[in-house]
Parts: sequence; C-alpha cells; structure tokens
Amino acid sequence: MYKYLFGPVPSRRLGMSLGIDLVPKKVCSLNCVYCEVGETTKLTLERKEYILYDNVVSELQQFMSCNPKVDYITFSGSGEPTLNSRIGDVLQFVKKNYPKIKTAVLTNGTLLFNKTVREELLPADVILPSLDAVSQDVFKKIDRPELNLNIETYINGIVALRNDFKGEIWLEILILKNFNDSWIELNKIKKAILQINPNKIQLNTLDRPGTIGGLLPLSTIELQEIIDFWDLPNVEIIASPQKRTNIDSYKGDIETAILRTIARRPCTLYDLHNFLGVHINEINKYLGVLENENKIDKEILERGVFYKRCEKKNTNI
Repeated sequence: MYKYLFGPVPSRRLGMSLGIDLVPKKVCSLNCVYCEVGETTKLTLERKEYILYDNVVSELQQFMSCNPKVDYITFSGSGEPTLNSRIGDVLQFVKKNYPKIKTAVLTNGTLLFNKTVREELLPADVILPSLDAVSQDVFKKIDRPELNLNIETYINGIVALRNDFKGEIWLEILILKNFNDSWIELNKIKKAILQINPNKIQLNTLDRPGTIGGLLPLSTIELQEIIDFWDLPNVEIIASPQKRTNIDSYKGDIETAILRTIARRPCTLYDLHNFLGVHINEINKYLGVLENENKIDKEILERGVFYKRCEKKNTNI
C-alpha cells in the first residue's frame, strides 16, 4: 500500500491517472465550499517540503518497476500541490525517468503569481488551474481563500502562466447555484477566460457533497446555457460519473469493497479511507459512480456525510 501515490484512478479527464499527493490532508490556500476532500485544516500560502521528496520518489520507483499502464502521472491529492516546495524536483524526476508518460498538474492556481512556482511547472504536459470567480466578494464566498489572496493577483498569475508555458492549459470552472451563477459574474468570468486564453475550458458543477450543506449543482441544461452565453470555443462539460466505468483503470474490486463495507454500517469518506486503505481521492471516484447508479444513499449528520447501501435497489453483493 502506498502513502503518497494513488490509483491509477478512473479520471474523467486524464484516463488512467496515477496520482501523486505532495501535501497532507488538508493543506491548501483555499477552503472551497464544494471541496470533496473536506474542510481545509491548514489554510496557508507557505511553501515547504510538506511531503519529503525522497519518500515520494521511492514510492514512485517501486510502483513503476511493475511497468503499469498509466496515461498520466498527475500531481493532485489532499490539498494544493504547488505548496510543496519540491514539486519542481519531483516533476523533473518523472520527466527524466518516465519520459513516455504525460504529466498533469491539478492546481487551484492561486500560487501562479509566484514566478518560481510557474518555472517549476514548465516541464509538465498539461496544467489544469481552476477559476470559480472574478469578483473578490464572490471569490471569498465560494473559495474562502487565505486572507492575503487577491482575485486580481490570482488571475494575473494564470495569465502569466499562459505567457510562459508551452504545454496545454485546461481551465476548470465550477459553478454553484446562488454562488457564482449570476449573469454578471459569468460575464466577468468570460472576460477573464479571454485574458487567459486556455486550450480548453472545462465547465463543472457539484458532483460529491461539499464542506457545507445546502449546496445546489446546476443541471446539464443550465451548464449548456452558460456555454451558449459565453459563445467561446473549446468549452466542454466534464463527463458525468457513469463514463468512469468505461475507463480501463476502473476497478470493480474497490467498488465491491465499498459496498460491502457500508452494508455493515454507514461510513463517511474518511471511514472508508481508514477501513480500506484506499486514498481519499480514489474512493471519491467510486462513490460518484455508485451514487449515479443508485447503489448508495447519503445522509448528512453532525460528523459529516455518511454513505449507506441504497434500499431501493438490490445490487446482489
């Protein structure tokens, strides 16, 4: 069992994606209301070697010695990966030792104002920053940033990355009802998109439970209305959870283990992580599919979101 690697997971965007987690749960510069990983426990802009380079590289060498089928090695996980001051060194190691495998960095983009961070990410094939708001008040409402973060600096950092970076930039924008879905804010987001000029714009909405209750996702029809309003090229709605089962890396044994565990008693995401020894991000992918297939229900209680077997459908497991 690996501590800093997870997957390959059935990624909706990157196929067979081996994740590298460079920060502990949950060190981040944002505390987004929709985050599937949960509340940020250390809200910070401080960069340091949160996970030691030698430990990450050792696990990676061990995993890759079996010649697994991997489409992307992806820097993501329990928090903001660019907060790790050795991310550039790990990325260089991957490019040198596994040159045939593409690399992706999933980042909230908040540290891209830092020239050093941008330079460290230049060897990547794809960088996927996120941008949920352009107005500072909306930014604070949906992303709940570290106090020193300013939305203008944030956006300028992504624009600077576009000027420096020769690979592809896929900009993810997550929309929630009553947070950032006003036409005024959407128009501002469009103007920022034109500044950034990403290769793709990936429109998303709530998939798993967030950090607060009462969050409402947009329907596919509503997301398509936003695309029509923007009238921009290369905008796509991120594929729904059922498409994950079509990816070769989808593991039925993990799905079965989740169902059998919650059949005994309802569990939170972290209960499942502790019981099964599977990374939080990986479990989340399977929960999305199971919920989409009506195999599980969820209930929000004081300790968090609990998952249980759906009584409406017999899954014969």
